[in-house]
Amino acid sequence: MPRAAGHLQAQGGGGCRELQGIFRRREGEAPPARRRSGKLSQTTAMSGPAPEITESFDPDRYRDQSLRQWEGAAPGWERRQRQMREFSAPVSEWLIEAAQLRSPHCVLDLASGIGETGCIAAARVMPQGTVILADQAQAMVAAARRRAQELELANVQCRELSAESLDLPAASLDAVICRWGLMLMADPDAALKECRRVLRSGGRIALAVWGAPQRNPWAGAPMGALIELQIISPPPRGDAREGSHLPGMFALADPNALRQRLLDAGFGEVRTEALELTRSHPDFEDFWETTLDLSSEVRSAVAGRPQAELERIRDAVRARLEPFIGADGSLAIPALALVACASA
Repeated sequence: MPRAAGHLQAQGGGGCRELQGIFRRREGEAPPARRRSGKLSQTTAMSGPAPEITESFDPDRYRDQSLRQWEGAAPGWERRQRQMREFSAPVSEWLIEAAQLRSPHCVLDLASGIGETGCIAAARVMPQGTVILADQAQAMVAAARRRAQELELANVQCRELSAESLDLPAASLDAVICRWGLMLMADPDAALKECRRVLRSGGRIALAVWGAPQRNPWAGAPMGALIELQIISPPPRGDAREGSHLPGMFALADPNALRQRLLDAGFGEVRTEALELTRSHPDFEDFWETTLDLSSEVRSAVAGRPQAELERIRDAVRARLEPFIGADGSLAIPALALVACASA
C-alpha cells in the first residue's frame, strides 16, 4: 500500500537527500517567515484571479490580495480539474519533455495549483525520483495533496512556498517546472533567480506563460465585455518606471523579453516556442460556468447583480465568442501558450 502523498520516500537522488531534513517538518507546523510572491498558482492563469493593479503599483499589497483571491479560487479549480487537464495537456507534456525528467531526479513544480503537471512529473521520475508540488495558497496545496493521493503517488511532497524566496537549499534540484504562474508574480525576475539558485549545474527549467491577448479570445471575451459595459476598469497600460513589471495574464507574452529574463537570471541554452491550444465547451452555458469557477475577478464582478443585468453581461460575452460557436452550439476557442526551457 503506497504511503499517502505529501511525504517523500526515503530514497532519491543526491539533491533530494539534502532536502529530506526540510521535508520532515511536521504537518501543520508553520513554515518560516517568507516573502510573498503574489502568485504561486499555475492554475493561476486561466483567466484566473487578477488583483487590481494601479499605475502606482504596490507589490506587497498585490501579493497579499493575490494570495487571498487564489485561496478563494481553489475550489473552482478543483471542480474543473478534468476540463483543465484536457485543455492544458499539450503544455504539460511539453514541459515534462523539455525538463528531461527521469529517475532519480528531484523536481519542483512551482505555482503547482492543484498539481496536475507535477503529478505527471512524479510518474515520470519513478521509482527513485521525487516531486515537490509547491504553491503559496494553502487551499491549492490541499487540492494538490488530494490529487496526488487519488493517483496513489508516494513520491510527492506538497508544500507552501514563495517563488521569490524559496525555502530550499542551493543546488538541490534537478529540474523546475512552472505552468502559467510566472507572469502573475509580483517579481518574476526574483523568482527566476531563485529557480537558478536551487538548481544544480546542468539542471533544467521549463515554464509556460500566455501568448498575446489577441491570440487568447477565451480570456479576452469576458473581460472585454465587462470593460465595455463599464462594470470594471480597463487594466493600466503600464508603469512609468522603465523596465518595471506589472503582473498580469499577458505580462510575459513577448518571447524575446522572456528569453532575456531567463538569460539575466543566469540560465543558458534558452529555447522558446508557441503552442496552439483549443478551449472546448459543449455550449455557452458550460463556458460561462467554467469562467465563474476559474476567475474570481469575473465572479466578483457579476456577483449580486440583478438578473436582467446578468443576462446583458452574458449576451455581451457570447457576442464576442460568436465566431467560435458551431452550428450545434459547441465552442472551440483558440488559445496560444508561450513555453520556454533553459539550462542552469
